[in-house]
Order: sequence, then C-alpha cells, then structure tokens
Amino acid sequence: MRKVIIEKFNEALEQTDVAQRYSEIDDDQVLLESGLDSLGFAILVTLLEEELDFDPFQEMEDAVYPITFGEFVAIYEKSRA
Repeated sequence: MRKVIIEKFNEALEQTDVAQRYSEIDDDQVLLESGLDSLGFAILVTLLEEELDFDPFQEMEDAVYPITFGEFVAIYEKSRA
C-alpha cells in the first residue's frame, strides 16, 4: 500500500508542477510540508481511488484529516483491511 501511495504522491506532485519527488517518505513527514497543497491532495486521493477502487475518506462517518504521511497511509491500510 505504501509503495502505491508514494507512486501516486509523486504523480500528484507532477500534476501540480512541484519539482520535488520522493523515493521514500518518513511516517512523521508533515503533509502540509510535503510539497502538495489542498488541490494536490485532492488529486492524490483521486489518483488513489482510481488505482485502488476505494476512497477511505468517503467511507468515514467522521471526517479525519491526517497530519503526517504515516497517518495518511494508516487510513488507507485500515480501510483496505
């Protein structure tokens, strides 16, 4: 799951014209400091939904806004389980 998320993360960076790319992202990486803005995150979630056939944020009863990359990955892993 993590590998797919990093791949789509880089695609979202590319689509938002951010030059930065990641081969690995630490769990404690703050998402707001990763290079993606709110549009970039919307693109990332859309790319992941296309790849994985689900959007954990739409499935949630209570909205959760992850702060770190590790929290973001955990949301996808928990939804996939």
